[in-house]
Amino acid sequence: MNFTGEQNLLRKSIREFLEEEILSTVEYYDKAEQFPSANIEKIARQGLMGINIPREYGGAGYREIEYGILIEEFGRVCSAHGTIVGAHLGLACTPIWLFGTEGQRSKYLPSLSRGEKLGAFALTEPAAGSDAANIRTTAEKKGDEFILNGGKIFCTNGNRADVIVVFAANDRTLGPAGGITAFIVENGFAGFSVGKVERKMGIRASTTAELIFENCRVPKENILGQLGAGFIVALTTLDGGRIGLAAGALGAAEKTLETMVSFVKKQKALGSSLADKQSVQWMIADSAMDVHAARLVVDNSLLELDEYFKMVAKGERVPKTFRENVSRNSAIVKAYVSEIASRVIDRAMDIHGELGLVEGYGIERVYRDSFIAEIYEGTNEIQRMVIARDILGMNDF
Repeated sequence: MNFTGEQNLLRKSIREFLEEEILSTVEYYDKAEQFPSANIEKIARQGLMGINIPREYGGAGYREIEYGILIEEFGRVCSAHGTIVGAHLGLACTPIWLFGTEGQRSKYLPSLSRGEKLGAFALTEPAAGSDAANIRTTAEKKGDEFILNGGKIFCTNGNRADVIVVFAANDRTLGPAGGITAFIVENGFAGFSVGKVERKMGIRASTTAELIFENCRVPKENILGQLGAGFIVALTTLDGGRIGLAAGALGAAEKTLETMVSFVKKQKALGSSLADKQSVQWMIADSAMDVHAARLVVDNSLLELDEYFKMVAKGERVPKTFRENVSRNSAIVKAYVSEIASRVIDRAMDIHGELGLVEGYGIERVYRDSFIAEIYEGTNEIQRMVIARDILGMNDF
């Protein structure tokens, strides 16, 4: 993709901000396993918490291309920070923008876009991880409210979020096509509480929490999209989320390649023959090819996603073939680029040797952070199933 001058300037300003204001704090928050509240406030002051939300709703008014640039730059600096912002923007703000009523957009998006409030997305359950259609959380209509009962796990930002997009089964007999509904739930609604907050190997500055709904009362006007149409809300949101995730993995791979090259050059300057070893040269060459290919597929997917989301936000009819093409391609780019990032980081660990395991060099943290990209927002095994079923035409059966 040929980025415009404005897009290149945006990338430059984001990179400078992250390197000057965020990078020096990353190791501290990782080791402390502490949510970086001060950094999120800084990010919000830069106008980045609503970068792809229209200006009339408090956002910066950019497109999905610029959102991809933002998440890629976060990937270069810290995947945990990128996960916080990605869950907020890509998984909470985006579905409200795409599927929300005018009242919902006006009520929730301005404070979310300005970073005054934080968003989250609650889909995963103990029996509904990769198989999201197996949701057990229920939503029963009572008068002008829906009563939610059940629980969610592995919710990014879950214990910090003010606004959460939650999915519940309104009629299990209808299956996922008509029996799941999306709701906008506020932290503070009666019957909502936060359960266990997980301790993790990687992305440790990002919080991952259990959410509990015990007769949680949600006003009927907080249905997001149509009653029974929550599955399409989830799938559409995750299509975008997977492409954003890939952009973050691309940033991590790109920065790791730069770190690898810098290390080898420094060793050569110190008299080491590391740069002369063919095995090392090939690892660097393979990594450069991987990063180049990853950039092409990420950029192409962002262009396609931008067109798709504009149609959905306007309420236009999206052709079935186009929707399926976006879903397949989002699965491809998520699986492909997350695995590329892991390969590049593995090579960097090999080249750095024992220093790769030492805290402070960045490699060990990036290595710990890399695994999650192959798991969340649908494991890569599930992405392969989506890809194969589409190619074989099995979605038509």
